[in-house]
Amino acid sequence: MRQWFALKCTATMLLLGLLTACAQSPQILSVSPKVSGGFPHTGNGQPVSLEVVDGRDSSVIGTRSGTASATSTITVEANDVIPKIRSQAENALRSMGFNPTSQNDGGASLTLTLSELAYARGTAEQPILGASQLQAIIQADVANGNDTYKGRYTAKRSQSYALKPDWDTNNRMVSELLSNALDRTFRDQQLANLLAR
Repeated sequence: MRQWFALKCTATMLLLGLLTACAQSPQILSVSPKVSGGFPHTGNGQPVSLEVVDGRDSSVIGTRSGTASATSTITVEANDVIPKIRSQAENALRSMGFNPTSQNDGGASLTLTLSELAYARGTAEQPILGASQLQAIIQADVANGNDTYKGRYTAKRSQSYALKPDWDTNNRMVSELLSNALDRTFRDQQLANLLAR
């Protein structure tokens, strides 16, 4: 009888330990931003040279615990997110009437820089809840002839939770955040007008 009780206790402790380890394990996200449309249609088939770069200091966007020294890091790798941002930027430019290209023939050019992608501890409205504060910043640099334009587009999100978000939830939140930043970028009328000039 004692052996059975000891075995049950040991199994319970192992299970709790495993659940705790999984809950705080590092996450490498594979985000899928999507532009929603409704952008100014100023183009008439003009080519736009498009470049998308990662301007972040690190691919680690934060930690699941909100503590800087924690090992439960959340990572968005440049080689995963930058091609996806480029694909969505190409979709946005096409919907605006432009022909995105990777070659610069002296016409309009657009450089998008992912300047910041952050996941930090937020402030919850209720004491028993946890919270995360997410932020994405995209910088756009437009050049067309002698004219230039620079814009910074920030998307923020606060999320309260009772249990720390799992991989799927974090992946969805960061994807939606990047989608919001891209939508803000391509809804800028001044950016659209200069590309069309």
